[in-house]
Amino acid sequence: MQHVDRRRDESRLRVVVLAFVLAFGGLVLSQITVIPAMLLDPTLAVSPADASRSALVAMMALGFFGWFLAGAIYLWRSGLGVSYLDVRSPTLREWGYAVAGVFAMFGVLLVVNVGATALGVDSGDAEAQVLEIIGDDPTIALLMIAIVFLFNAPAEEFLFRNVIQKRLYSVFTKIQAVVVTSLVFAIMHLPTYGLSVDGDIAPLPSVAVALVTIFGGSLVFGYIYARTDNIVVPTVAHAFFNAIQFGLVYLALRYGPEEFGSATSTLVGLLEAAPGAVPV
Repeated sequence: MQHVDRRRDESRLRVVVLAFVLAFGGLVLSQITVIPAMLLDPTLAVSPADASRSALVAMMALGFFGWFLAGAIYLWRSGLGVSYLDVRSPTLREWGYAVAGVFAMFGVLLVVNVGATALGVDSGDAEAQVLEIIGDDPTIALLMIAIVFLFNAPAEEFLFRNVIQKRLYSVFTKIQAVVVTSLVFAIMHLPTYGLSVDGDIAPLPSVAVALVTIFGGSLVFGYIYARTDNIVVPTVAHAFFNAIQFGLVYLALRYGPEEFGSATSTLVGLLEAAPGAVPV
């Protein structure tokens, strides 16, 4: 069933602008909500990789809270409330969508990596800031797994799927809404891949390929939500996908790829080469 909701005569442009405003609001709020962490350890403001572990964990968690806050404010101001949330225990079929989503995401990484290699793009030049922050500390990589489940996936899926994508249903079909939301999601990740933690600008081709990966991943999560109308399902897929990546990063840092098997080493190599890997 296609969702073209209550405001059929509503301007598509107006709703798309609202989507960007909500996403940009989340980006701005995520910079504001990390202030307590920076007060805890001022090193975060100049060199996050050198800050204490507790401050880093606080910064990441509070940053994702900003995305959640943007969606919550919109629901409150719109009078929609918690009844707008598509939250329920997944059925067996929906769990299948979650598992398929994780595999589909690794497929996206593989396809984009092959394409980038064929085009001669050095995708490693657009590394996510979170990987720079982790550096060579395996404990931070392990802590990121908890952050992914508790803050990262729930906050991003809530704002971009249950708020933005669902709002777009009022003027677009479900598939169209998935595509538009994915464009917004990719654009909002531009600062993450376009700038390093020390402010250096990454090469444009590398950034472009990273954003294509983010866009492809968002299509996967958006499609899962469109098919299930249950925000828990894409959240689970998102969380497990990112958690697997951080788990592999932990193993690589803790033991070295050569010590835990060729198959896992191949996955680590793919993640290191893939633009947009660990799309936090």
